[in-house]
Amino acid sequence: MLPQILQRLRKRLVEHIDGPLLTIALVIMAFGLATIYSATVYASNRAVSQLLNMGVGMLVMWLIAQLPPQKLMRFAVPLYVIGVILLILVYVIGVKVNGARRWLPIGITRIQPSEILKIATPLMLAWYFHKYEAVLRLRHYVIAGLLLLVPFALIAKQPDLGTAILVGAAGFYVIFFAGLPWKIIVGMIAAAAGSAPFIWSMLHDYQRKRILTLIDPTTDPLGSGYHIIQSTIAIGSGGPFGKGWLQGTQTHLEFIPERHTDFIFAVFSEERGLVGNCILVVLYLLLIARGLMITANASTLFARTLAGSITLSFFTYAFVNMGMVSGILPVVGVPLPFMSYGGTALVTLFLGLGILMSIQTHRMLVKQ
Repeated sequence: MLPQILQRLRKRLVEHIDGPLLTIALVIMAFGLATIYSATVYASNRAVSQLLNMGVGMLVMWLIAQLPPQKLMRFAVPLYVIGVILLILVYVIGVKVNGARRWLPIGITRIQPSEILKIATPLMLAWYFHKYEAVLRLRHYVIAGLLLLVPFALIAKQPDLGTAILVGAAGFYVIFFAGLPWKIIVGMIAAAAGSAPFIWSMLHDYQRKRILTLIDPTTDPLGSGYHIIQSTIAIGSGGPFGKGWLQGTQTHLEFIPERHTDFIFAVFSEERGLVGNCILVVLYLLLIARGLMITANASTLFARTLAGSITLSFFTYAFVNMGMVSGILPVVGVPLPFMSYGGTALVTLFLGLGILMSIQTHRMLVKQ
């Protein structure tokens, strides 16, 4: 009797968990934990805290994976509306940290509402396109663009350009997978290029300085160029095989800023070298490939657009973070997925994994 109960319990626990997806994510997180410990060797409680964050994230992932996509659709509109309302409240009662008003006090703690929109925005757009799937016209893409513009503008105004880019990218991927015509995409690119001077005038001074620093970081080596210069030195000093775990001089002499969060890739590169970087990139490619397989197997427009958006969002996270740390993109404060220290961001990533698992394990079988 007991073995049967244990067998049923085990089946229940793993029934809706996608093994390949979880395995790849866990390997990346193992690298992340080791790197966080090294980056904060004199504050090892950060690694323990990250382990707790992982536990919470995996619980959220498991709970979401149990829900079929049809039930996830019910959360689309309320979650989006609540997220936008919370973003508005940030401007009223939000907490200002380092010159940016991004946090909302909730009792004994505080939350970052923009993290909610990383999932709520693509969820809302996927629901919208699913609802009008049979009658999609140009006006539906325009309305979807407006639904995306609202959270993007509110987050960018905080200012939090990094999160705004991630939310904007996640929403655009849904619109793309919903069948946005290529001629419109080309037109949008041309319009963006033509409006570059206007966009430049709308940027904050520190955002303009980041872009100019990208072109030549030596113009301000102790100011805005410091981050890029120190991170590229760390990456280069790792050589082919790295200096070894806990042996990074740039890290432990505290030359690398934000070394356990946004610039953790510089720490990893110094310790693991080019070989370690190649392994990490392959792991991200495998994660993305698995996500795209789930996208291809999705049985509804809602599931397909949402899975595609979440998968390509993982790509955007990794590409933008590695690009800014390597000095080929401006510094915009984007964490490296499943590597960087953080609570809310990590739970959001696990939530995305849970949605992918839900779509994969609840997909309807198509009769031939």
